[in-house]
Amino acid sequence: MRADRPARAPIVFDLDGTLIDSLPGIAAAANALLADNGLAALPVEQVAGFVGLGERVFLDRLIAATALDPRAYDDLLARFLELYIVQSRNTALFPHVADVLEALGADGVPLGLCTNKPSGPLRAVMEAAGLADIFGVVVAGDTLAVRKPDPEPLRHAFAALGESGLFVGDSPVDAETAERAGVPFALFTEGIRDVPLAQIPHAAAFADMRDLPDIYAALTGVCPRSRAQQRRRFSQSSALRSFSR
Repeated sequence: MRADRPARAPIVFDLDGTLIDSLPGIAAAANALLADNGLAALPVEQVAGFVGLGERVFLDRLIAATALDPRAYDDLLARFLELYIVQSRNTALFPHVADVLEALGADGVPLGLCTNKPSGPLRAVMEAAGLADIFGVVVAGDTLAVRKPDPEPLRHAFAALGESGLFVGDSPVDAETAERAGVPFALFTEGIRDVPLAQIPHAAAFADMRDLPDIYAALTGVCPRSRAQQRRRFSQSSALRSFSR
C-alpha cells in the first residue's frame, strides 16, 4: 500500500441477496426436492421467507410448509444440498457487483465475506459467480460453531482483516448481526427479505451497488475516489468485461 494512502477500514459482505441473486436457484432446488417427493412446487415469494439462517432452518421451514416427511430429515437435507449445488452453476451477481468489488480492492479496501451458507455449496457458488479470489477472509456457515445472527462469525471476519469496519447485507438477520457486533450496517434493498425496509435497522440503504463507495466513505470517514472517477472505472471495467466474453 502506498505511504500517502490513508488506511482503509474493511468491508464484510453477506452473500445471498447481497452480492448474488441466489433466490431463483434456492427456490428451484427446493421445488425439485418437493417434486422428488411427489409434492407441488411453492412460489418463489414463499421460499424467500425460509432463507437467511442456514440450510437446516431452511429445511425446517420447508418441511413445516409442506408434506415432506421430517423422519427423512437427513436424507432430505443431503438431497437439497445436492440439488442446490447443481442450481448454483447458474448463479448471477447483482448488477455492478463485480466492478464495485474490483474498484474497492484496487483502492486498498480489505474485503471479507460472512455467510450462513455451508462450505460445500459456498465453494460452488463462488466459483460460478467469479468470487473465488476476491476476499481476504471467508466465513461460511460451518466455519464456527455458531452462525449469524450470532455476532461471532462477523467478529471473526473483521479480526482476520485486522480491524472493525462496515457490514453490508440485505436481511433482518444481517441487521441483527451487525447490531450485536457493534458495527455499522449498510442495507442492500434489492435482496431477499420478507419484511418492510422500515423494520430493518440500518445506517444506510441503497439499491445500486455503485452507491456503496460513497456510503462506505460516509460511515467510515475514509474518502474513496471521486464519484466521477468511480463511474469511469465501472464503465471501463464493464466494457472490458463485455469485450472479453
